[in-house]
Amino acid sequence: MAKRYHVSRRIDAPVERVWALLTDASTYRAWNRAVISIEGPITEGATISLVSIVNPKRTFKLKVTEMTPPTRMVWGDGMPLSLFKGERTYRLEEVAGGTEFSMTELLSGPLSGLISRTIPDMTDSFNQFANGLKTAAEATPGNPSRPS
Repeated sequence: MAKRYHVSRRIDAPVERVWALLTDASTYRAWNRAVISIEGPITEGATISLVSIVNPKRTFKLKVTEMTPPTRMVWGDGMPLSLFKGERTYRLEEVAGGTEFSMTELLSGPLSGLISRTIPDMTDSFNQFANGLKTAAEATPGNPSRPS
């Protein structure tokens, strides 16, 4: 049985600015309280090492499996034979005056029911991520979507 986490936010900043924040690992700690550390380039085919507040004792090795700048990015990890798979999809949609951001994590595979029970609830972490991204994107000096 698959488990899903989802968050979305309306961000008053251009989609390119939001994308730039999402794809620059060096700035994550400045705006993202849900991440303890992140290493590696956020580019298609690359592997990222991520430590999250959800499980600070574990380093997740995530592969960037898809990038369609500036609208979609997918990170994934899992077990051989797809016995368990975690896939996080980031979506950005340009809307009048800003960006509609969404992030969805889908945990699936034959062992997902068993493994999902051992994974802490990610709802707070997702909200922290989305709120931090919104704040950082909207606070950028010279943001044409932000009234002066």
